[in-house]
Amino acid sequence: MTTLARRPRRLRTTPAIRRLVAETRVHPAQLLLPVFVADGITAPKPISSMPGVVQHTLESVRAEATAAVAAGIGGIVLFGVPETEDKDATGSAGYAADGILNRAVAAVRAEVGDDLPIIADTCLDEFTDHGHCGVLDARGRVDNDATIDLYVRQAVSQAEAGAHFVSPSGMMDGQVAAIRAGLDVAGYTEVGILAYAVKYASAFFGPFREAVGSSLVGDRRTYQQDPANRREGRLEAALDELEGADMVMVKPASHYLDVLADVAAWSRVPVAAYQVSGEYAMIAAAAERGWIDRQAALTEAVTSIVRAGADIVLTYAALDLAGWVK
Repeated sequence: MTTLARRPRRLRTTPAIRRLVAETRVHPAQLLLPVFVADGITAPKPISSMPGVVQHTLESVRAEATAAVAAGIGGIVLFGVPETEDKDATGSAGYAADGILNRAVAAVRAEVGDDLPIIADTCLDEFTDHGHCGVLDARGRVDNDATIDLYVRQAVSQAEAGAHFVSPSGMMDGQVAAIRAGLDVAGYTEVGILAYAVKYASAFFGPFREAVGSSLVGDRRTYQQDPANRREGRLEAALDELEGADMVMVKPASHYLDVLADVAAWSRVPVAAYQVSGEYAMIAAAAERGWIDRQAALTEAVTSIVRAGADIVLTYAALDLAGWVK
């Protein structure tokens, strides 16, 4: 018989032993649920490219928030989907008090109060008729500084509506510092910032654009990061942290685990990672065809994101995962 000093398989013998020595654990409180709330619909509307995900009404998002509290997940991230006729060149529906996103924030806050952190997406792409994340200059490119002024206005309006956190996702230089100053001047010093600090110009955002009814023509490569760049991710996260971000995010997650690990190793604030629409949809669609096990694949994918260093994971499967990992 072979004599071995180490037999690693001893620690894999039973489910209870494997659970005992697991190095990474996913907890429901780490999970954030992204939710779309659409204007002009009377019932939840399925999103064809994201199996199991819907556009919510103001009423159904209240129920979703209540379910999130019951599941013990960490929070809800709200995205607004306006009617086409409400879009314009500056995305004014995104910061209007009666815009769909601010109404959704107010509805959820009225429903669950402080029992569930509410995070509002702070960006204009859903609300502009050209689909870009800010206002365009004479050359047709996004004007960084003019856009930031609108982000500040949007962030303050979201704080007024009841958001616990605003979440700038447009990748404008200096956006976090400007929003922090704007919130403080307006008296919202306790409203936090979850910054989309590291956001790549990814092909995996495709289903999201259906979900929000995006009007985008072209791409966002002049402001979102080049997928080829790794060091730049740490730079972007460092800048946002120095500008006052309370939490920083890496997006996408599954295909940028190296960048996530870099940011997590350096960051002094909590690090989030977003399992984006395409990453989720690949698993959900393959599961629908019977090619993979949905629960096992989603659990493994999110575990790998946490293993790489994420303290928080945004995933469309948050409610399901909360039940699976308990």
